[in-house]
Amino acid sequence: MKENPQAFAYNTINIKIVLVTTLTLVLSDVKFFQRRSCKIFQWRSELAQNRGSESVANKPRGNRHPKMSGTVKHARILSMEDKGRYLDTVQLQKLEQSFRSWAEAADRSDIGISRKRILLIFLLIRHTGARLNEALHLDPSADIDYKNHIVRLCKGGTEGRRPCREVEISEALSAEIQRTLDAPELKRAFGGLIWVDPGHVRRKFYERAESIGIPRQLGTPDVIRRSRAVELLQSNMPLPVVQKILGHSTPNLAASYVEFSDEEMQKVARYFIDKESRRKTSARNAFFGKIDKIQRGDIQATIEILSVGGYRISSVITNHSLVQLGLRRGALVMAEVKAPSVMLYKGEEEPKSTAENIFRGTVHQILKGAVTTEIVVRIPDGTELCSIVTSESGRRMDLKENDLVWAIFSSFSVVLHID
Repeated sequence: MKENPQAFAYNTINIKIVLVTTLTLVLSDVKFFQRRSCKIFQWRSELAQNRGSESVANKPRGNRHPKMSGTVKHARILSMEDKGRYLDTVQLQKLEQSFRSWAEAADRSDIGISRKRILLIFLLIRHTGARLNEALHLDPSADIDYKNHIVRLCKGGTEGRRPCREVEISEALSAEIQRTLDAPELKRAFGGLIWVDPGHVRRKFYERAESIGIPRQLGTPDVIRRSRAVELLQSNMPLPVVQKILGHSTPNLAASYVEFSDEEMQKVARYFIDKESRRKTSARNAFFGKIDKIQRGDIQATIEILSVGGYRISSVITNHSLVQLGLRRGALVMAEVKAPSVMLYKGEEEPKSTAENIFRGTVHQILKGAVTTEIVVRIPDGTELCSIVTSESGRRMDLKENDLVWAIFSSFSVVLHID
């Protein structure tokens, strides 16, 4: 059969067109899928990092457990990548004071009972990291061991047959909860679970947060629970212990639990809770707060501390001590002043003095001795300042309980303590 030259040329052109079109479509599809899939690839990469323990290389074989490689990021584990999504210790303390003042200010017994119940829920979440649901389903008579200072928390209550955990609390908090629940009016009111409508609880949490200038979105039970986790981590509590306290279960942390028994982890938790309790004890002449300003000189440095109650305390220390203690802006410290260094002035107007620390308070207690007299002054945030003067000076001042006085001390008298 004789070929037609025109037909052959025509077919050749068609083949070229088809090849060019096909190649163009293939290349465009590749670019399209590359663009569309870039986020998917990124997501899969992040997922692989988060689920490293589930990869083939990290799966346990026999009795062997996966090893944790690299550094575990606390922010990822606790879902706190944004620093503004939790409260620091000073803010938590202010919020707790707000709840306490609010509960004590009730003018009717039924309102007082309702507010104390909300306060109790806050204290449980703030100091145990409990979920709101766990706090509401807690039975104080069965789930709190007042002798060993342990709270038993269960998701959805014990009837749900869900995992429960035991969380250590301070001796002071354990005693406070017991005293509160032993009150006859609260015994009649409770009768079992600490159940309150969750919506009502959240509204009260919003109100308390806004009352001290904290955005309402940072006053939720979830944020307070998250803030407790950050607080424990910042106190250098081991991450596995924090995870156990909060009831978290994360694949890449599973191996870390193997190295510690429940008893050992409870001992670790108890050590940190006791240390925290000692640090926060409202001891006389002691302010707990964070460093707000550091002004360094040639030999000495001035440190300004913003206390939980909102007061500013000035301290002067040597530059050597500044470096040795590792002090920095935002660090938590306790400022303490000895009683003989606290001077008292009676009068309405603030006295003119070169002392940097001046506080207005009320005489709370007077203990007279043959040689010296101890005078305790309470300032509005509840901090007690003790002053020791000669009994002769005490007689000349003629102070009585509930008198308004000024408590003054120099920044050179303030000693700073860190954990």
